[in-house]
Amino acid sequence: MKTDDVETIERYTPNERTLHWITAIAFVLLALSGLALFHPAMFWLSALFGGGQWTRILHPFIGVVLFLSFALLAGRFWANNMLDADDRQWLRQFHDVLAKREDALPEVGRYNAGQKLLFFLMVVCVVALLLSGLVIWRRYFGDAFSPAVIRAAAVVHAFFAFAMIVGIIVHVYAAIWVKGSVGAMVRGTVTLGWARKHHAKWFRQSVK
Repeated sequence: MKTDDVETIERYTPNERTLHWITAIAFVLLALSGLALFHPAMFWLSALFGGGQWTRILHPFIGVVLFLSFALLAGRFWANNMLDADDRQWLRQFHDVLAKREDALPEVGRYNAGQKLLFFLMVVCVVALLLSGLVIWRRYFGDAFSPAVIRAAAVVHAFFAFAMIVGIIVHVYAAIWVKGSVGAMVRGTVTLGWARKHHAKWFRQSVK
């Protein structure tokens, strides 16, 4: 494939990009509405959703959307995120990663070890947020659990929400840090040079 006389390779299909952006938009809406509900100092964010009542109504439904879109995305990329011996060596040489000495690192497949660990962190967070969110979804499940269980679920929900927010911040920073990553999720393609430099193992498999 050629784009403006530059040879490119498909990294993400249209369906994968659609699921990614649905998940990303749902996450932003959940983070804003969740922060509004978490502490009175941030309740002003509820104005973005039409007020406190609408924020409480919409937040769990948006959470279901995120879970479904992420589940489809995770199913699509699960096999690409299995850690192997090269990934463990990549992690041991993390100082080379930070110094951008990519020539000294083992060849990377579709995702590097850092991306794979982040992927599984997101899997754990999304599942934990869904389960704890169902417990504290008073409109439908409020009578099914004791007050003690609901309080514990609220703490779990807040913890994993914080972990997911931190993980997404790292994800966005890494995407900006590695030039071309954001464009790949927008256009779906990367140049052959980018693929060869950052994901040599995946590049060889893709051009066979």
